[in-house]
Amino acid sequence: MIRHTNYIRQSLLLAGLLVGSVPGRAQVAERVMHPTITVSDLNRVLPFYTQVLSFDLIGTRTVAAGVAARLFSLPDSTHSVRVATLRLGQETLELLDFVGPETGRSMPPDSRSNDRWFQHIAIVVSDIDKAYRQLRQHRVGHVSTAPQTLPAYLPAAAGIRAFYFHDPDGHVLELIWFPPGKGNPRWQPPAAGRQDSALFLGIDHTAVASADTDRSLAFYRDGLGLQLGGTSENYGTEQEHLNQVFGAHLLISGLTTGRGMGIELLDYLAPPGGRPYPEASRANDLWHWHTVLKVSGLAAFRDRLHQQGYPFLSPGIVSLDGLGLAVRRGLWLRDPDGHALLLCE
Repeated sequence: MIRHTNYIRQSLLLAGLLVGSVPGRAQVAERVMHPTITVSDLNRVLPFYTQVLSFDLIGTRTVAAGVAARLFSLPDSTHSVRVATLRLGQETLELLDFVGPETGRSMPPDSRSNDRWFQHIAIVVSDIDKAYRQLRQHRVGHVSTAPQTLPAYLPAAAGIRAFYFHDPDGHVLELIWFPPGKGNPRWQPPAAGRQDSALFLGIDHTAVASADTDRSLAFYRDGLGLQLGGTSENYGTEQEHLNQVFGAHLLISGLTTGRGMGIELLDYLAPPGGRPYPEASRANDLWHWHTVLKVSGLAAFRDRLHQQGYPFLSPGIVSLDGLGLAVRRGLWLRDPDGHALLLCE
């Protein structure tokens, strides 16, 4: 449990978890730049994000076939990748559409939130009931039974309202609303007298399933240098209705660089049976997400990870020329549970 000792510390809450600093730890990760999701057909999926969820389309670009095969370790027969960059508030999201005969695998229809490939983004809204009605009007697929209000016996999360739902490819997304005193201060209602008509405000965090919180913290906090804000144990009827996992009892750990969106670890203490990340996964599989982080000291970090035996998706640090990012080199790797990351310097 987290005790809010003063207003300054309380104002640094992220997703209901206290965001603090870790004295004496070198910070490799400087910012979580954006999550990236593989989609089946950009033309079909893009209207969902821009019309139903109000993301702004910043632009689209095409990654050439040879570049795509090299960067994503795909067969040479891969044609190309269409990339859409979206913005909501101050945060961005990218969608990848792999074009060509090398079709990726579909999302397992029985996927659940305690499966290791689970990842989502939490979209902050100013009025969750209004946002939910908008999703209903567009017949969006439910994960949660309805928006849930987390109960008072969960102090770090009490009063937060949330709702899980599917995009057209089956990726899970979350609506989240923060009551006064919870969440980043910028998610709070505007000062009296100001008008703010935005319904969808931005992305608070991306969350990933974790089989072992301590093992994940050794990677994200001790290795990458993200700051652990705190933890919350969530359970009860509301949590079951939110995640659609009967008997859900999970440990949530909030991580941040102090800038931009955060990363949450979701460690299901119960029930057992969460399945591991699929073997031989590729970037064109529809369960693929990767999170792009800006880092410093990339070479030293690579050497440290190599010594510790973490699997790389790229042969060390590689050129990102042709990907369309405002960085020139990066390191592709997986976290201890299989979630893909692109570390850019």
